[in-house]
Amino acid sequence: MSTEVPDAGSPAARPPLRPRGSNQMGIAQFNERVVLQAIRLHGALPQAQIARLTHLTAQTVSLILARLDAAGLLVRLAPVRGKVGQPSVPVALDPDGAFSIGINVGRRSLDVLLVDFTGEVRDRSTLNYRYPNPDEVLGEIEQRVRAIRKRLGFAKRDRLQGIGIAAPLLLDGWASLLGVRPRQSWAHIDLAGRVATMSGLPTTFVKDTAAACVAELVAGRGRTLKTFLYVFVGTFIGGGLVIDSQLRNGLHGNAGAVGSQAMRRSDPGQSGPPEQLLSVASLLTLEAAYEAHDLDPAAVGDERSLQPHWRPHTETWLAQAAPAIALVVHNAACLLDLDGVIIDGSFSRDLLGLLNDRVQESFDQYNWEGTQRPQLLPGAVGPDARALGGALLPLHANFAPDRELFLKLERV
Repeated sequence: MSTEVPDAGSPAARPPLRPRGSNQMGIAQFNERVVLQAIRLHGALPQAQIARLTHLTAQTVSLILARLDAAGLLVRLAPVRGKVGQPSVPVALDPDGAFSIGINVGRRSLDVLLVDFTGEVRDRSTLNYRYPNPDEVLGEIEQRVRAIRKRLGFAKRDRLQGIGIAAPLLLDGWASLLGVRPRQSWAHIDLAGRVATMSGLPTTFVKDTAAACVAELVAGRGRTLKTFLYVFVGTFIGGGLVIDSQLRNGLHGNAGAVGSQAMRRSDPGQSGPPEQLLSVASLLTLEAAYEAHDLDPAAVGDERSLQPHWRPHTETWLAQAAPAIALVVHNAACLLDLDGVIIDGSFSRDLLGLLNDRVQESFDQYNWEGTQRPQLLPGAVGPDARALGGALLPLHANFAPDRELFLKLERV
C-alpha cells in the first residue's frame, strides 16, 4: 500500500515544544504515542517527569510504560541515586524497538538508509549515476531492501514499519540541464506503489526537499523554530516550508519550491523568461564548472571543493549562489514573516558554513524596512536529509501523536 505524505519547530533561544496528553478514556493509543513523543523529544526520563510533561496521571503513565515495555519499545536505564526518596529509573526508547527504511531517488544518486527507533542511521548504501533510469533504479531498490532485511535477521525484520521514498516530483524535469536524454520516462511510474509491491511493506512518497525538511523539523534545528523556510542545495536547489510547526505541502505539493523562483522581473520585449534560482545556485552549476576544467565533479560533495584546484571555481559559484539565495529569502520573509531560515545541502560542512556566511553578508544589500530579517541557521542533518526524512515518515505514522486532531503543544 502506498500513500502520500500528509501535511506534517519559536526562535532558537526558546526551549523545545512538548506534547500533552489526556486522561480521558478511549484514547489509550494516543496517550501511548504522547509518552513516546515526550521521550523522543527530551531523552531518557523518569516516570514522574513523564507525567509532568504530558499532564497524565502517575497511574496512567505507569500503565502506559508497562505496555510499551512489553511491546519492546522501551529500555529502563540504571537508577539515578543521590536524591531524597527512592531512586528514579529513567526510561528511554529502545533503538531496536522499530526500524524504517528511507530511500532517496535523486537525479545523481540513489541513497538507501535503515533507521532505528531513535532515528539513528544503522545501515547506509549509495549508488551514483548520471541519470536515474527507472528499471535500473527499481532493481537496485529491490536488491538493497532485500539485503537490509537479511542483515536485520529473523527476529528484527518483523519490526520494519515501512518505507519512505523521497524523490523530485518531476524526475524527468530539467533533463536538458543535466545534459542527458532519458531512455525511459518516469511520467507514468507509481514509484511508491512499485516499491510497496516488491517489498510488501507500507510505502509513503514525499517530495525530496520536503523530506529533507521533515528530517530537519524532527531531528534538527527545526525542533526549536515554529515557522521557517528550509533550503536544500542539491543537484538542483529546492526547499520546504514549515508554518506553525507543520510541514506545508500546498495544493500541488510545491510549497517551498524556491528553486523555481525567478531571479529578476520579466520585462516586455525580452527574449526569454527570467532565469530561475536553480540555474544559479544548484550544485549542478558547480559540477559543470569543475568538469569544464578537467576536475572531478564529484568533489562538490566532499572536502575537495575547498582545496586548491577546486577552490577558485567554488568561490565563483558562491559569488553567484549566495546573493541569489538571499534574494529569495528576502522575498519569502516579506510574505511569510519567518522565525528563521535553515540552509543545508549535500556538500561538506565547511562549504555549508561558507555559503551561510556569504548569504548573511548578502542580506546587508537588501532593505528590510517593513519586515524582519530572519535568523539564518545551518542545517544539522546534512547529505542524509532526504533519505532520513523519508525514513522518519513510517515511524511518525506508527508512533507519533496525530498532531492535527489531538496533540497540544506547550513550552517546557
